[in-house]
Amino acid sequence: MSPSVSVKGSESGTARVLGSGVSGIAELVVFHPVDTIAKRLMSNKASSASLSSIIFREHAAAPLGRRLLSLFPGLGYAAGYKVTQRIYKYGGQPYFNDYITTHYKTEFTNTFGERKGKLMTQATAGSLTGIGEVVLLPLDALKIKRQVNPEAFRGRGVVRIFLEEGSTLYRGWGWTMARNAPGSFALFGASAVTKDYLFGLTDYHKATWSQNFVASIAGAVASITVAAPLDTIKTRIQNANFEQKVSGVTVVKDLIKNEGAGALFKGLTPKILVVGPKLVFSYTLAQSLIPWFSNYV
Repeated sequence: MSPSVSVKGSESGTARVLGSGVSGIAELVVFHPVDTIAKRLMSNKASSASLSSIIFREHAAAPLGRRLLSLFPGLGYAAGYKVTQRIYKYGGQPYFNDYITTHYKTEFTNTFGERKGKLMTQATAGSLTGIGEVVLLPLDALKIKRQVNPEAFRGRGVVRIFLEEGSTLYRGWGWTMARNAPGSFALFGASAVTKDYLFGLTDYHKATWSQNFVASIAGAVASITVAAPLDTIKTRIQNANFEQKVSGVTVVKDLIKNEGAGALFKGLTPKILVVGPKLVFSYTLAQSLIPWFSNYV
């Protein structure tokens, strides 16, 4: 997840889609291996397994090049999910923010005050955007299965899987929404708070590159930390074989019983370690590409 991209009115919707889409592709190529590592750490249930065998699995003893390539499973599914998600995220949050400002600004201002009401509007818009991401869940589920449980595919293509599995691909939708709502709220909220209180900005779109960098770090760290437990539960529900129906409550009970409550935060450190460069990379690239594309479309 990342802060919304603000563009000038003269920039077309096509430019925004292209700019944010290319940004998502570039981000995917650079950071997909780290995401794979985080997912495999969260899905690991063997306390005695070595770190290398958890991350590289059957390629743990292979040459370095082969091990690195093993961190790119499900890249096609990941591309479909990441690019669509980035386009939705960049365009969705500003839409929700505009809608809330137009119809509910008075209520937010009366409840929280002028300054905090503006911050709450940004955060609430982010939360609504995050909840809406549930429509992309099938692509996310396929990406995760390819990363941590490729045996579930058994040689089937994506079209056949969609036809055969149907609603199964939406397994864990409730937990996904429960994760995205506070996660996106924290992301956009913490980012707005940083720009407002730390840098004294009244127009967040006028933030400099360095200010966006700091605000993105604050927002992303807050978001990932808040959503980490629910993200672990969602991941374990999704990476099971298609025919297995495991409830979130069962996952939580088994996880705490066998691994302890601390296991809810598995994979948190690798994610946080890449939050800074990941968000700076995608945010800066989108901000640069959208105006460039606007010259042609």
